[in-house]
Amino acid sequence: MINPLRSLLEEPRPSAPSVRVWRDWALLAVVTVSAVLEGVLREDLPLPGLSLALAVGLAPLLLWRRTHPLAVAATAFGVTAAVDIALLASDAPALDMNTMVYLLLLPYSLFRWGSGREAAAGLAIITVPATMALVVSWTGVADAVAAVAVLLAACALGWAARSQHDAQERRLEQVKSEERVLLARELHDTVAHHVSAIAVQAQAGRALAATSPASPLEALEVIEVEASRTLAEMRAMVRVLRNEAPVDYAPQPGVPDLERLSGTSPTGPRVEVTVSGDLAALPAAIDAAVFRIAQEAVTNALRHARNATLVDVRVAGDRSTVSLVVSDDGDPGAADLAPGAGFGLTGMVERALLLGGACRAGPCPGGGWAVSATLPRQVSA
Repeated sequence: MINPLRSLLEEPRPSAPSVRVWRDWALLAVVTVSAVLEGVLREDLPLPGLSLALAVGLAPLLLWRRTHPLAVAATAFGVTAAVDIALLASDAPALDMNTMVYLLLLPYSLFRWGSGREAAAGLAIITVPATMALVVSWTGVADAVAAVAVLLAACALGWAARSQHDAQERRLEQVKSEERVLLARELHDTVAHHVSAIAVQAQAGRALAATSPASPLEALEVIEVEASRTLAEMRAMVRVLRNEAPVDYAPQPGVPDLERLSGTSPTGPRVEVTVSGDLAALPAAIDAAVFRIAQEAVTNALRHARNATLVDVRVAGDRSTVSLVVSDDGDPGAADLAPGAGFGLTGMVERALLLGGACRAGPCPGGGWAVSATLPRQVSA
């Protein structure tokens, strides 16, 4: 069961930039089609050729609104201002193409993806053509106030979306930092244990040297093993940037404690735990990570898996890795574990990455949800 699920969950997924590019191309297609239909079907459209050329010609700028919001806004509104000035100078009728409303996406993009300076400069640039458009197509104070309100609303929406995204990013970084601190504390406990063992063996070797000549050699062998483990753990601890918070020296749960997760809840699905393979002599950090990831995945399944009757926890070990899969049989696509629904998955992924492994989550082919993690048997230095 582990291998098929692992292969499923480790398939490449489209990155956020790819999704954004696809959405922008779809938006461009919708705007282009709408402009063509309006130019062909609308009989009262003033200057239909110029209106269609302007709407379709500026539409490709939407593809760069995320990466170059200021340049795109300056170009689009600069061109429309030049056209309005030319129409005003020639006493021609003002353009009135409804499709051009897509230009409101540009001030939104300025405040969503641009820097503070870009937003301020862009707003100043947009004010000129916006004022010019009001003068050319003046229809009264009420319409002018409404137009200004719509423009400011687009800017406000962009700022609100940016603020929400930034808050989400800060929360994600906080969760990752907390996971680093927790892992570093666990590594500290392991290092303390190894150092204590080294001290005990050194004292024993010295005490028995006179009566048992072989004892110091045996003690040195144990010290060598413990020192190697200590060095690896200390390098890992430095890598995860442990903070100065007080350390809890309580024993950390590990693979032998997974049975604590099994059982049947009166209101939830049954949890079954299966452990197989070589799981002896795991490093303390890996041992604790298996338990922590399984615990978080089971907790998420109990909370979010709809109509699930079983949460299956399977752990398997071989000579180089430890694999963990936690799956449920809930409704297909009904789990609420998508990105943004919570931060538990972020912590699991961060812990696995810090230890040199990987952790993924996704829907199962036959329904339900699965969390898959693969960890190395040795902590990477």
